Amino acid sequence: MKGGEEQDEPGRGIWLPLALLLGLAIALSPILDRLLGEIPLDLPPPLDVFGTVSSLIYSVPVVSVGVYVGYLGLRELILGGRLSVEFLMSAASLGALYLGHQLEAAMVLLLYSISEYLEGFIEYRARKSVEDLSSHLPEDVSVLVDGVEKRIKLVEVEPGMTLLVRVGERIPLDGEVLEGSSYVDQSLVTGESTPVLKAVGEEVYAGTLNMSGVLKVSARRRAEESLVSRIGRLVEESRGRKARIEGMVERFSRFYVPIVVFLALASATAMPKVTGDPQSTWVYRALALLVVSCPSAFLVSVPASMFTAITMAARRGVVIKGGIQIERMARVRAILFDKTGTLTVGRPTVQEARWVGSGEERILAYAAALERYSNHPVAKAIARWASEKGLDYSGLRVRDVEEIPGRGIVGYVEENLVAVGNMELMKHYGCDCGAVEEIYGDEEHTAVCISMGGRALASICLMDEARSDARRTLEALRRMGIKTVMLTGDRSDIAMETAERLGIDEFYAELLPEEKLGIVERMRMRHGPVAMVGDGVNDAPALAASDIGIAMGGSRVDVALESADIILVKDELIQIPYIFALSKKTVEIARQNIILSIATKIALGVLGLLGIIPLWMAVAAGDDGLTLTLILNTMRLTRVQPGIERY
Repeated sequence: MKGGEEQDEPGRGIWLPLALLLGLAIALSPILDRLLGEIPLDLPPPLDVFGTVSSLIYSVPVVSVGVYVGYLGLRELILGGRLSVEFLMSAASLGALYLGHQLEAAMVLLLYSISEYLEGFIEYRARKSVEDLSSHLPEDVSVLVDGVEKRIKLVEVEPGMTLLVRVGERIPLDGEVLEGSSYVDQSLVTGESTPVLKAVGEEVYAGTLNMSGVLKVSARRRAEESLVSRIGRLVEESRGRKARIEGMVERFSRFYVPIVVFLALASATAMPKVTGDPQSTWVYRALALLVVSCPSAFLVSVPASMFTAITMAARRGVVIKGGIQIERMARVRAILFDKTGTLTVGRPTVQEARWVGSGEERILAYAAALERYSNHPVAKAIARWASEKGLDYSGLRVRDVEEIPGRGIVGYVEENLVAVGNMELMKHYGCDCGAVEEIYGDEEHTAVCISMGGRALASICLMDEARSDARRTLEALRRMGIKTVMLTGDRSDIAMETAERLGIDEFYAELLPEEKLGIVERMRMRHGPVAMVGDGVNDAPALAASDIGIAMGGSRVDVALESADIILVKDELIQIPYIFALSKKTVEIARQNIILSIATKIALGVLGLLGIIPLWMAVAAGDDGLTLTLILNTMRLTRVQPGIERY
């Protein structure tokens, strides 16, 4: 709202009752004029303006509301040192009443009260959308203490406690699943439209809905430290990080309002002597100019567009840390992507396998049984692949396991000597795995061989899997005129293969972290403002050096919340075209609002001084009506919808 008070709920603030009071007075005025218009009053100056009983009764609501609005304006003038819209509206309405324009005085305040109420309602809805992020947390939760269920307050839960979450309940705190599996609706936090299966060892977020199974969850954070609470705080704090265009509007209004007020005073005092018109005529016109001078329309509309965009993004699992980030994102001409963990999922997956002889399932089961003793990403990929094929290798006997760094792993499985590793490991055991070199001789993939008893039985190709939405996202960005660049520490041949597979415009390989900073600066000089997309950990220097740092949240969302300007809470690249489109539209609408505001006020100011438009029309069109028009224009942001097929 422009001043005065905030409304906790629509209809509870004072502006709606004031609007109803003034509306009733305006509706009853013809009846009062007919019934009481001829009854005179004998009042001393300056109260003699209320010449009749009907005039007095009709003017009481106007005076009451005008004095209240004037009090708000005077308080702002004393405490803030500036002329507020309340001060100008009060002066205009009471001045019109003094000149005998009772209906117009009431219309000025009626339109103003309606505008304040509607503006407060919109503000309330915007704040409520942020508060909804944390309002779904339950007050009481079920915890297990020595196997016994107890109900305690949410604020009493400490990290490490075990939570019991039944079907249909919301998960009260961030934590890790200890027991059970269930589909969880994470739309409140990540914006995902479909539930996600959560199993043992996976992270769950406070406020998300457990839909299909009972979960035992180990609490990781207190309620006030949960992801959903921190996102809510970041969105609220983003209002203080104003865009350059917002600061420009505020600076303009500091000079604009005093100049127009001076012109109004000069018109009321000097113009009657110049034109010979009655002074009341020019006072009335000066009041119209005062109303038009109110800068509330564009002072409200520009921040409203920024905050609307921020809240819309937050509802879709994207945290934008302020209007300044929206403005910068709208100017981005190149986006740099880290490869591992950003364009790819950051873990190797099996792409192809070649078998020597028969017994494929037995060979794979033996290899997986051995690999489960290793934490190497390749070992995990092979074990995961065997599980996906439905192989049960948990009962196989494994002994004398030795992991050889940089080569592979060796051990006895069911008394058979099994080795899984690269060429050097196979050569050490006298195995011929030439088939791997024949198929994958380009060295763009990770190749391992499986041998048993010194005999090569299989060769497996693994590579870092690209995200399912990576290629479509990059294509969407190119259609939007954005240059796409990949930065990686991997070898050039691997980087080239990935760039060709995904359709990257340009790539740089074998980079150290500090070398990425130089690429960021080079891209900025060549293309203009740049954004960097990374995981928020290894890419922190490059994220900080870019104009906009976009962090993939995922399991590292805590670090991402602190290190980046924009955070994708869920690792979805498809959000990036949406963010860019939303930012461009937001800045476009903000500029439209400013131009429309200034043009309208100049036109109405001239018409008001010429006496062409009445005071109430100046209010309806020049302040309250204009404010509502600009806010409705801002609501066009809701047309910007996620989904890369739209871009």
